[in-house]
Amino acid sequence: MLIRQEWLDQALSTLPADRETAERSVTAIYARISRPRPRFEWVSSPAKALALVDGWPTLDDLYRWIRDPVGSPPPATDVAAVGSRLRAALSAGVGYADPELSPARQPGKKKDPWPELPPLDAIGRGVPLAVVLHQAVRGGLHRSLGDGFRHPVRAALGPDVPVCWYGQQDACWIGYYDTLHRLGLASWDSDTADHFGHWAALARSTGWWWPGADVCVLVDRPASVRTAPVPGSSHDEVALTTVVYRDGWRP
Repeated sequence: MLIRQEWLDQALSTLPADRETAERSVTAIYARISRPRPRFEWVSSPAKALALVDGWPTLDDLYRWIRDPVGSPPPATDVAAVGSRLRAALSAGVGYADPELSPARQPGKKKDPWPELPPLDAIGRGVPLAVVLHQAVRGGLHRSLGDGFRHPVRAALGPDVPVCWYGQQDACWIGYYDTLHRLGLASWDSDTADHFGHWAALARSTGWWWPGADVCVLVDRPASVRTAPVPGSSHDEVALTTVVYRDGWRP
């Protein structure tokens, strides 16, 4: 699973952010929601971002707006919408029923889920390749980057953090579709490929980011990241032991 490891390395990278690439990709995403290029504010940790995004919508706020859309939607709503449409288009370009949207089940009356095993063991047990790739790449990266990184960092920021995207730690879904594409198992039209390219560039260039109406707040990548293997995992998952951001903040 060399491609998975490549994306895990990107997600845990401590190189300084590639600000030019990140700003260009955010600008392209803003253009897709019919908004002009924002002003960019760079900060050295998620903790430093909080003062700049105070009062911006939380996830609950976005759900409330969807239920009762009064006034113009906040930019985060539009970014979430175009991101959702992108992921649907990526899935539609997969050459088989994508387990991301249609969880695969074993044949038979019980329709049990396929067992989660190391890839070679899974293939030997007859688990379909589509399921093996989804478990090993999408699931493995999600456990390392969602459960293992994003959740503890968000918890340290306190409740009601405004909606953000995770840059390098969005590699769980980006790395999955990149793997399928590089293996010849997915293809997309030029517009979808271009849109996906900007999200992939963000995952390769920056940390977390918050889209606002006139300003986008971006976080530089950490100065130091240490992880430890998750005992008994099937897909080389890791969990965060320490992370130190460039201003010295430690969650």
